[in-house]
Amino acid sequence: MEILEGYRPRDGGTVEVLGADPQRGSSAWRERIGVMLQSSSLYPNLTVRESLRVFAGYYANPRDADEVVELVQLTEKRDARVRTLSGGQKRRLDLGLALVGDPEVIFLDEPTTGFDPSARRTAWDTVRNLRALGKTILLTTHYLDEAEQLADRVAVLRDGVIVREGSPSELTGGDVETEIRYRRGGDEVVERTTDPTRRLHELTAEALARGEELDQLEVRRPTLEDVYLELTAE
Repeated sequence: MEILEGYRPRDGGTVEVLGADPQRGSSAWRERIGVMLQSSSLYPNLTVRESLRVFAGYYANPRDADEVVELVQLTEKRDARVRTLSGGQKRRLDLGLALVGDPEVIFLDEPTTGFDPSARRTAWDTVRNLRALGKTILLTTHYLDEAEQLADRVAVLRDGVIVREGSPSELTGGDVETEIRYRRGGDEVVERTTDPTRRLHELTAEALARGEELDQLEVRRPTLEDVYLELTAE
């Protein structure tokens, strides 16, 4: 599948999805998979509802097309031709096509590209709801806040190889440095430490001993984006 292109298992073994090699999966196995690619070709003259009903016909036990229309927030565009949809609306339809077969495992490749902030948050809620239903979701994204919000586990790939994996809190915790900023004597001071609690205690104790305030004190924990940039830097 395109979403896994270039990935090489760390141990050199094969990739299995639902207990099968994706290159040899049967038709019944494929019905258990939903895929939203980074780009797709939709039928421009079909309506949103017609598109979903066409794809639903590929599955033995699909979800109701009207239910999927509501799930991806396209109710007002139910009878609109695909060619009249905006870029973000087409991406929502792409998501609907991935969900209409009621899959157990869902591959979402850059699912919120082209979404405005409101539509992105709605898509996040949809992903959370799918997870609550017990669906397994593999999501690729360059929006690191998206991964931080949605993922139970994150894998960072560089040159097709996983270089770090874990929960978002595990990746941003541990020995990753925290940034502490404050002003002293009119100058901005920036410190980085792997032990922010101890260092903050030292700084505040010193300021109290001098009878001063730590002006503009700011503590910035590393984000997933910071970790990603560090791990993928040349």
